[in-house]
Amino acid sequence: MPIFEYRCKECGEKFETLVFSSARPEPVKCEKCGSEQTEKLMSAFASGGLNAGSSYNGSGGGCASSGGFS
Repeated sequence: MPIFEYRCKECGEKFETLVFSSARPEPVKCEKCGSEQTEKLMSAFASGGLNAGSSYNGSGGGCASSGGFS
């Protein structure tokens, strides 16, 4: 059961909701105004996340590179 981020087209509220898998999904209602005019947003993770303009280099330089255990 994934959590998705949505934005309401009526009031502009951004919110997250747990979406249950089903053959016929029900409309997601805005938590603030109750409108069903919502759109699913693309998360930073899904659109590139750490590699998109981040300084993370993935070198794994944790405890081992600074001494760690012998």
